[in-house]
This record gives sequence, C-alpha cells and structure tokens, in this order.
Amino acid sequence: MPELPEITVIARQMKAEITGKQIAGIESNQPKNLNIPAAEFVETAKGKTVENVSSRGKWIFVKLKPSYFMLINLGMGAKLLHFTSEHKPPEKCHFKMTFTDGGGVTIGFSWFGYIHLVSEESLTRHKMTASLGISPLDKEFTMENFDKLLGKREARVKDFLIDQKNIAGIGNVYIQDTLFKAKLHPQRKISALSQKEKNELYNAIRDVLDRAIQIGGLAYEEDFYGRKGGLTIDEFLVGYKPGKPCPTCGTTIEKIKTGSTSSYICPKCQTLK
Repeated sequence: MPELPEITVIARQMKAEITGKQIAGIESNQPKNLNIPAAEFVETAKGKTVENVSSRGKWIFVKLKPSYFMLINLGMGAKLLHFTSEHKPPEKCHFKMTFTDGGGVTIGFSWFGYIHLVSEESLTRHKMTASLGISPLDKEFTMENFDKLLGKREARVKDFLIDQKNIAGIGNVYIQDTLFKAKLHPQRKISALSQKEKNELYNAIRDVLDRAIQIGGLAYEEDFYGRKGGLTIDEFLVGYKPGKPCPTCGTTIEKIKTGSTSSYICPKCQTLK
C-alpha cells in the first residue's frame, strides 16, 4: 500500500505533467470507487481544468477549475499512470481521464481505492480527508508543534503515529525504521518519553520519509510513469529483516506482534522500558 513517500512522488509528477490541462472525457467501469453516480461524476468534471495537484497523507488532491477537487486514494496496490497522445493507455483499468491534448490518466485498482469529486465549498466536510492530521511535509510540522501534538498522551507510540488523524501518511512500512532510528520500542507509551526521545523521534520521521521520497519510494510501487521506486529491502535498517543482524549492535532483529500489525525491532536498541 503506497504511503506518504510514494503518494508525494506521484502527486509532484502529476502537478508537473497535467497542470493547466482540460478534461475532455472520463470513463469509469467501477462505480464503487466513486462517491457519486458515474454519470454525475463525468458531467461535473468534464470541461474543467487542472489547476493544481498536491497530496496529504495517502491522498492526492487534484484541484479543478472552477471550484472542485478530485480526491484520489490508491488503496492497496493500485496503479495511477500517465499516457500521452502518442502512447496507448493500459488496456485494463478502472478509471480513465482524457485531456483535450489526447493524453490522460488511468487508474487500475487492485483491492480497494477511491476517486471522489467534491466541491471546494464542501471539501472540509469530506469525511475521509477532513479528519486527516498534519503532514510531516507541512511547514507547520515543527518540533514545537510535534511536541504539543504528543502532549502527555497514554497511547503507545506506534499506535499514535499510524493513526491518520494524528499524522497523515505514515503506515506500517515506514514506521519500522522510524522507530528504530529513534531507538523506541513500538509499545512505549508517549507519556513516558523524555524530551530527548521526542526530539529523536521527530528527526527520525523527517529523515526516513525524506530519504524514501528522494529515491522514489518503494521498489514494488510504480510512479506516474510506471517506474519502480528505489527503496529495496536492502535499504531498510530493521524493517522486514527478521533474523538479520541489527546494523547498530549486531543483535538479531525480531518480528513481534503489536496489536493488529507486526513490528520489526532490535530488542537491544529498542527496549520496552
């Protein structure tokens, strides 16, 4: 499932490629991905121009002029791809948007995903995005604000970080090395963290996500042009490496159960105090 780095890469590529283009037509053969009837979706979006593309957490925000947003969530394993007038789009896809220049965008969903069309006026009432927390890429994501966000909560640190209502975009993939770099056990309680540990956690979030964005995201995910990311299993520090030695102390990395998810830790570097 693409997380913040992969979505950021795709959104930036989309912004560079389709900003200013006018929608000529839309085809959707999977109505359950839409938030309104397909005919209404097509009629509303057709003729509008892409004004901007941005992202927040695991959502892509395509701003349309006039006064609408197309909100895209790729769910599990979807492919969002660009095509030009010289290159045919994929034969199998669930959603196709064509521009007046003959190029366009296709989306092929693997399991679930969403393409919602909402008016600019009603954006703050869109339940699936209005509740999203701050993005680690926002200017407002400062150490001071992060400290206030953590507060004296009793939640476990992993549970807090992957809750999209707190911080948008961090999932079970990138949380592994984030907690390792911060030397925190996933089940440590926030209320028990020292100020130094909070500072290290903040820096680890930024470092892990920035690094992933720089190399194009996960190697099994595709960008807007169908290219694989550069983050292979070898790039992970402890994530998905049970039985391997910790890169810091050499202790064997363990896979443990943390609620409904699994975590990969070094039991020596990430003790449960």
